[in-house]
Amino acid sequence: MTIRSLVLAAALLASGIAQAHEPRKGPNGGTLVDAGSHHVELVAAGSEVKVFVSDAADAPLPSDGFKGMAILLIDGKPTRVPLAPAGAFLSGPLATPSEGAMKGAVQLTGPDGKTSQAKFN
Repeated sequence: MTIRSLVLAAALLASGIAQAHEPRKGPNGGTLVDAGSHHVELVAAGSEVKVFVSDAADAPLPSDGFKGMAILLIDGKPTRVPLAPAGAFLSGPLATPSEGAMKGAVQLTGPDGKTSQAKFN
């Protein structure tokens, strides 16, 4: 293998790694980001925030056994929203109804006790 081939391979690998962490549109209309070994999608729907968790291959995971806290920027102020399992997602109440993209972070604890964090800008 030549030096040129090695440099090209390293550049392609680095670009793939960088793209793996880019926020993207999720299947439920929210923003999907990486959080440890999971993918997390944040969806604001009126007076409720929904958090969908999937595995590294984007296969949905049941919310049973997960717990979490969303810390969201609403009207310029950080707001803590406790998240509880609600079937296919985790859910929490929003005091101020919101729609669309949100800024903040979601802290999750999985059924195995491992924690992860997803940041939404």
